[in-house]
Amino acid sequence: MKRTTYDVMLPLARGSGEPLRAQLLRELRAAIHTGRLPAGMALPATRALAVDLGVSRGLVVAAYEQLTAEGYLEPKHGSATRVAEGRAMHSPRAGQPARTASAVLPRFDFRPGVPDVSLFPRPVWLRALRRALTHAGAAALDYPDPQGVGGAREAIAAYVNRSRATVADPGRIVLCTGFAQAARLVGEALRGRGVRRIAVEDPGHAEQCADIRAAGLELVPIPVDERGLRVDRLRETTVGAVLVTPAHQYPTGAVLAADRRAALLDWAARRGTFVLEDDYDAEYRYDRDPVGAMQGLAPDRVVYMGSASKMLAPSLRQGWVVLPATLVEDVTRAKLSADRGSPALEQLALAAFLEAGDLDRHLRRTRLIYRRRRDAMVAAIQTHLPDVRIRGIAAGLHLLLDLPGHVDEDRLVAEAATRRVRVYGGRAYHAAPGKAPPSLLLGYGGVGERGMDRGIRALAEAFHEAGRPGRKSGDVRVV
Repeated sequence: MKRTTYDVMLPLARGSGEPLRAQLLRELRAAIHTGRLPAGMALPATRALAVDLGVSRGLVVAAYEQLTAEGYLEPKHGSATRVAEGRAMHSPRAGQPARTASAVLPRFDFRPGVPDVSLFPRPVWLRALRRALTHAGAAALDYPDPQGVGGAREAIAAYVNRSRATVADPGRIVLCTGFAQAARLVGEALRGRGVRRIAVEDPGHAEQCADIRAAGLELVPIPVDERGLRVDRLRETTVGAVLVTPAHQYPTGAVLAADRRAALLDWAARRGTFVLEDDYDAEYRYDRDPVGAMQGLAPDRVVYMGSASKMLAPSLRQGWVVLPATLVEDVTRAKLSADRGSPALEQLALAAFLEAGDLDRHLRRTRLIYRRRRDAMVAAIQTHLPDVRIRGIAAGLHLLLDLPGHVDEDRLVAEAATRRVRVYGGRAYHAAPGKAPPSLLLGYGGVGERGMDRGIRALAEAFHEAGRPGRKSGDVRVV
């Protein structure tokens, strides 16, 4: 069996007067003690390490034998010598935070806006990646086009045009790593054109606002009601652009009404500015007809932003921006400055995935799963929390609970945590959290149907403990 030879940094000072064997022993012990060489790690073969260090193989063999005798190493016939358990510091697994004895993971995490990544279609994606790698020419392995691979932009344009009623031209698309980068790139382009203030929804997505602010733009909050953004209040401002989530407003779940869409586009045309459309949760709809993207109504005024984060998995880091012609050059320049372009092979894999219809099949499958989870959550709330108002259930991966005015939102979140239930307060999404009524955002994307009732029941116990008044009669209100 072929052994893998790893590179290990072990500095030796040849002019120090200290014997090389003593230095090698000291460096290996230190690397094991500090965790640079964690328990179970295979060390380089003695011959390979001797060549790397420029010493005799006998010196390395003697050092390994000495450390084996001291219990630092565990040799195995026919296999690599490994760092022994007990003497080495254990390092956390990649991507996992170090856990302390007091760390307790929640049994139920109702995090909003995240998909169930266990549903990711691994075999299908692997097939798409293989197709991409097989058919990619040598140029695909060179530095990528900062605007994105042409074939990927064509596939994305075809997808959003047929599924979201956009008017997307591949030449006006820039591929990026997701909404966060899209917002920063567009924000930089707008700032370069003299824009200093941008309107945002209130309540709105806190992370969206942070991304826009990072681009150097001042945020101007505009109220949202059950019909979406208050365009009449927008007209009273002097902003250079507006960011909206018209298909499924975050966090309220409201859909921007048709008359307000028209008024918003009229405002942008009269001001000569842009509407930034985050097509949030548009693919997951349950109780209403699909709502087309605003970009299809005014492609020269709307910046359309989408990503594969909720449709597939956030870790893919695949996003796109469909731009008015006047912004393409500026946003492409900003992308080039940011990272020289997104990985080309992943873009080609997404293109193959789209062209084969695999995304459509995946969405049809997951849409049914999330609908059942949503129904299970609503039923559990109606049973265990009959005095709350439920909003925003027609689409997306979360719903909003309006709590009675006397409920202490922070205390409720803390009480739920003691029951290993993680919930998310709604006040943080408001421009003035101290004046906002108490609410909770509950995501159902990552909680299975079987656990939904138990998790909501535990939340109801926390609700009572946090000072909820006596139970009242009447049905829960669902809007």
